[in-house]
Amino acid sequence: MSAAVAEPDPSVTVTRLGSGGPWEAAYGYSRVVRAGDRAVTAGCTSTVDGVVAHVGDAAAQTAQAIRIGLAALAEVGAGPTDVIRTRMYVTDRLYADEVGRAHNAVFGAVRPVATMVVVAGLIDPDLLVEVELEAYLPVS
Repeated sequence: MSAAVAEPDPSVTVTRLGSGGPWEAAYGYSRVVRAGDRAVTAGCTSTVDGVVAHVGDAAAQTAQAIRIGLAALAEVGAGPTDVIRTRMYVTDRLYADEVGRAHNAVFGAVRPVATMVVVAGLIDPDLLVEVELEAYLPVS
């Protein structure tokens, strides 16, 4: 039995944008991709100009990562109220409450679906949290 292969829809525009972050070119990915009515970010961390900001402060790192993600989404026409899913990766379960409160400060009224997972570590040991955002934008 062979599987059917879906052909790409030529009417769907795909936009891929980078932020100039240190790992995007080296690892071959985009900061944000919009495909039709969806826009998704890569994992966003508290890395500013190639340096980890807010070392040791999971709440501040979360807020910074969300700001970076929202700035990327804005580049493809999405705002905070368009966010339908977030994923948060934390390096220690002890950070869950402060990460969750920082998430709530931005998305409390929006209430996207959310996942928080404890991971063994991130690419830089000073990073405590990584955040992904997904937005829905109806195509007009």
